[in-house]
Amino acid sequence: KIRKNPAKLVNTPRLPQKTPRFLSLSQVDTLLQLPDTEIPRGLRDCAMMELLYASGLRVSELVQLDLEDLSLDQRLAKIRGKGKKERLVPFGEKAYESLKSYLPARGGLLKRGATLRELSPLFLNLRGGRLTVRSFQRILDQYVQKGALLLDVHPHLFRHSFATHLLNNGADLRSIQELLGHESLSSTQKYTHLSI
Repeated sequence: KIRKNPAKLVNTPRLPQKTPRFLSLSQVDTLLQLPDTEIPRGLRDCAMMELLYASGLRVSELVQLDLEDLSLDQRLAKIRGKGKKERLVPFGEKAYESLKSYLPARGGLLKRGATLRELSPLFLNLRGGRLTVRSFQRILDQYVQKGALLLDVHPHLFRHSFATHLLNNGADLRSIQELLGHESLSSTQKYTHLSI
């Protein structure tokens, strides 16, 4: 019998870090072209997907957005993220145009006699209430089927695609960390593996 453990000095092997999947620019573009922007539902779906991709939001953050969280003129959204931390997230021209088209049509989704609380959600379901994360997933699944896309698309892929495309186009890691609302840089560093 020995008193000391000789294996104590040996480091355990590190598990390989799983790199997140992401959509190519053409796949994102295909998805964003699928909603029928002639009807309120299609305008809503287009605005949601454009904003999700343009800002790198989590789906939970997207469906929690209220009208007053959006500054359309400044192209900023006030996001309440994990741990109730707030951050301002900018969004681009296409998301701005989609939101501008959706907002007048949003009234068509409101239910009659809606209470003040029910009036505040930015994105509404077809019954006039706040959209849920699960509802968004179902909507996305319908568009994947409609486009006959042979992809396993989940809402978080928009976030991964946003970060990867930014990094591939020269954005620095610290800026991406801020936009994504990551607490530590190590959470954001997984996108460098994709970029490499």
